[in-house]
Amino acid sequence: MLASSIVLLTSCDRKKSRYETIERDITINKANAYSDIFIDSLKVESFLTSGGIADTSATLIRNFYNSRNYQFAWFTKKGLTEQAIAFWNLHNNFKKYSNDNSLSDSNLHNQMRILLAQDSSEFRLEQKLIGTELQMTDHFFKFAKYAYTGKVDPQILQWHIPRKKINVISLLDSLLTNKNIEAWEPVNDQYKQLNEELKRYYELAKTESFDSIPSDKKKVFKKGDYSDVVRRLKERLALLGYYTSADTTNLFDEELQNAVIVLQKNHGLKTDGLIRSSMIDVVNVPLPERIKQLLINMERMRWMPNEPPGNRIIVNIPEYILHVYDSSGKVFDMDIVVGATANRTVVFNDMLKFVVFAPYWNVPSSIVRNEILPGMNRNPNYLASKRMEQTGTSNGLPVIRQLPGGNNSLGQVKFIFPNSYNIYFHDTPSKSLFKRESRAFSHGCIRLSDPKKMAQYLLRFQPEWTETKIDSLMNGDIEKWVVLKKSVPVMITYFTSWVDADGQLNFRNDIYGHDKKMEELLFKN
Repeated sequence: MLASSIVLLTSCDRKKSRYETIERDITINKANAYSDIFIDSLKVESFLTSGGIADTSATLIRNFYNSRNYQFAWFTKKGLTEQAIAFWNLHNNFKKYSNDNSLSDSNLHNQMRILLAQDSSEFRLEQKLIGTELQMTDHFFKFAKYAYTGKVDPQILQWHIPRKKINVISLLDSLLTNKNIEAWEPVNDQYKQLNEELKRYYELAKTESFDSIPSDKKKVFKKGDYSDVVRRLKERLALLGYYTSADTTNLFDEELQNAVIVLQKNHGLKTDGLIRSSMIDVVNVPLPERIKQLLINMERMRWMPNEPPGNRIIVNIPEYILHVYDSSGKVFDMDIVVGATANRTVVFNDMLKFVVFAPYWNVPSSIVRNEILPGMNRNPNYLASKRMEQTGTSNGLPVIRQLPGGNNSLGQVKFIFPNSYNIYFHDTPSKSLFKRESRAFSHGCIRLSDPKKMAQYLLRFQPEWTETKIDSLMNGDIEKWVVLKKSVPVMITYFTSWVDADGQLNFRNDIYGHDKKMEELLFKN
């Protein structure tokens, strides 16, 4: 038995509001999957023809009803099934919180209002309900694709991770037999958590409109300071759920400091407990803008399949973090440097297959053209000073590589997941960049803060690769390629909002402008 809160319309003669929330026990089992009434197949064809249903949708409807011997999906002799009510509730909630009416159908909506208002004893199976039955099925197929694989085509936004696919007929079959409607939705856990945060922000936006707290780049507040900014910040952080103390004075106390540290962590800021303008700026972001940000990232989450079990490496570009997982969960995180705005790291997935110790750096032609050639023209000894050599020419440009060791731009080791974008993980001699809050400085590849740790982890099942041997080759001057016994999936993503392992909502800056492009497509109507 599943207790579910269902929103129903009440009968006209009742004294209550036309909408009320009631608790009902929904019993959903295999027996509910099939109705006790049937549709004439000719009626189905008539609906498809008269309704101008597209060929793809018509094929889905035919296949669905043929597979169930033309039994109704949404009605029995007693009226709407509990599954129909549950789906309509999900559908209405999606419209409400996505603020998107793209899939609205006024005829179906009005018919459902009437049906939900009826007492089951008054229900009569009328000819027109065949149309409602078929409209519901057609609407479900459209809704499922829209709500569970996304409205926007990710390829338009240079998102090269394969989009999640669903079989809408199997999905509808599973809805009609599932005992847990809430767990039925084909979305990952991260999407569900963001959806709960979206509801929280909507509720907050109903009653709150954030005034801008003064922000002075020269002013820094620390524990023990007094300021009206401190008081206002306490009030703001209380609304956002960070500050729980009843103290709302001007004093910067320990409770506020603790709240500030959590907020800094959740926004990718330096976690020093000091109030700077950068921190005030993130709490000044209007609630409608945060709601849009949540909706944008939920759209990306719809594209994503459930995380596969086993080893995997996930990079989140705006977070500047690489996450390593195995079958038991997260193994470790690592700070990274990603591509600068002019040399954006591509969003894609592939398989990590090689570890390369003491690598050569084969300089990309764009860098040769824009940086190496001007240097060579200024200084005849430029290549020697950079430990570089020319190995040939290609398309009128010299082919340049940098020798292993010393100040090689790839550092002491790189990790290859062969791809057409020429992106990989690597070490770097520029370690100071990892101390910065914003770390978008590379030419597109991803620099690792602790490459030795990554090498040891990837080679842990190859016992001949001891720490001593890894150290020796990393500090050598001869390039050495190692093939992993088992390739590891790598997924490079772009999320500016998510819920972390501690249940905390995180936000990050849209460093590449991908959110802005998504906003134009997602909210254009």
